[in-house]
Amino acid sequence: MPPTRAEAEHVEQVRKQVDRLCWTGILLGLAFTMTYVQQFAAADSPPLSLVWLAAWLLDPMVSLVLLAILRAEQVTARYGIRTGGWVRAAKWFTLAATYVMNTWAAYAAGEADSVVLHSVPPLVVFVAAEAVTDLRDKLSEAVRTAFTNAAAGSPDQAPHDRERPTPQSSVKRRTSFEEYLERARSAWSPDVTVSPSWIREATGCSRGLSSRLAAALAAEVDGGGGPR
Repeated sequence: MPPTRAEAEHVEQVRKQVDRLCWTGILLGLAFTMTYVQQFAAADSPPLSLVWLAAWLLDPMVSLVLLAILRAEQVTARYGIRTGGWVRAAKWFTLAATYVMNTWAAYAAGEADSVVLHSVPPLVVFVAAEAVTDLRDKLSEAVRTAFTNAAAGSPDQAPHDRERPTPQSSVKRRTSFEEYLERARSAWSPDVTVSPSWIREATGCSRGLSSRLAAALAAEVDGGGGPR
């Protein structure tokens, strides 16, 4: 039995819930580390002194850069665009900096339980940061598949309104390469980067065909400033 539209919408709701829960966990983990990073930066400075107050800026500075990188990676991954080495280096550096500053005092004191306590939140943020992009990409693919299957098996049309199948109409005609390419041309805009994943999303073609379509459309875009 094909999935209904209600089931497809349920998959979409789950995708949104998972995305929100992951981001909430990341934000809570970064908020937990803020106090200990402030203590690391302030050292023995008197409370409310300029150094003590400025120390509160260190953790948000690192965390905001990390959150910006994670959000950007979600968008680029959706369209199959790989980020450069500097982006990944910045993500790893901000995560490592948060971990070191959060656990420095615990390691210096040689307190194993304190090391564990201060290690868990940064490590959770690290693991979630690596997983959230892939999770969002896979769940988005599941949503598209669910809606496509629901549309293919939709029982909304009444039986007497449906055409009687004939030998000719019962055979599903295959969509040609040019028809897929025309769909891609219609969906393309100047702010779109042509990639196989974008082609699949815009046209619904197969993975094997998407590379050829992406190459053909990219050639048109690069050669004439836009599709014909």
